[in-house]
Amino acid sequence: MSNLKIRNYELLPFDLAAKPIMEDYLRLLDLDISDYTFASNYLWLSNGSGFYSIIDDTFCFFLLTNGDISMLLPPIGLRDNIIKAIPTCFNLMVYNNNSNMNTKIYYVDESIVNEFVNELEEHTEIFDLLTDYIVERALVDYVYETSDLIELKGNSYSTKRNEINKFRRIHPDHILETLDVGKHADGILELLNKWIADRMKYLPAEQTEQFLDGIFSERSAIKRMLSAYNDLGLIGLVIIDNGQLIGFTVGEKINSDTASVIIEKTDFEVLGCAQYVFREFSKVLFEKYQVTRINVGDDMGFENLKKVKMSYRPSLMIPKYVIYKR
Repeated sequence: MSNLKIRNYELLPFDLAAKPIMEDYLRLLDLDISDYTFASNYLWLSNGSGFYSIIDDTFCFFLLTNGDISMLLPPIGLRDNIIKAIPTCFNLMVYNNNSNMNTKIYYVDESIVNEFVNELEEHTEIFDLLTDYIVERALVDYVYETSDLIELKGNSYSTKRNEINKFRRIHPDHILETLDVGKHADGILELLNKWIADRMKYLPAEQTEQFLDGIFSERSAIKRMLSAYNDLGLIGLVIIDNGQLIGFTVGEKINSDTASVIIEKTDFEVLGCAQYVFREFSKVLFEKYQVTRINVGDDMGFENLKKVKMSYRPSLMIPKYVIYKR
């Protein structure tokens, strides 16, 4: 994949060679948001669409769509440099893009938004009118105390405990294994195909198109995960019953305090499997990284996913914003 040249800036392909560069800049920021890692962005990009450049000593990550560029994250680095780089990046997008429709920065942490707004117009609140930009609250990340997910104590988790106990009674010979791509890749793809077919059985007709669009991206992300698993430094867990892979999950360390769950899939028809895998993977993340919190990302705007994530009683919900150019 070739470089892009826009004005005096060279935009380089967002490939595995960019990983150590981005991670050096991420360490300067140290946020708990699930999107602020190399792997989480690399997995969900289609080939050839991601580029980066170092602007005002920050790592600037761009998405190329039909000739227009937008940013999937704000500039990454020291905070003073971030605030300087944001207008520079917007100027670059305005210069390149056919319209302002794609001239935006996604997944901006609230603290960065506040500092940027204060720099623009003193005493202006986030949702007050800005001359050149629009700031919109988008999604939230769901963050849990690791100990809560492992112990599942109290009445609020009684349903989860019951589902796990029922699964263990019905499937006493199940096996948990650390994900090994060479050993488990075929089973993971078979499970994904079964999961899609099972979901389609119960999906209302009017939701089919949206579901298929989303699953195309998810299938691509899972295939990309399998091809670059070791290079990305991921950790995963699979569950096998009667020789059949019935669940898998993959995550990573975000920072010294927080790990994330990037992907999880379980057999739709095996009751309690999802709850069991989630608890066991929480143990794995704690044992591997000694983290006190686990971030499972946002709900992508889906009400059912929101209900599931709220049912685990998050201790923290981190808002993420989008900044648009007027």
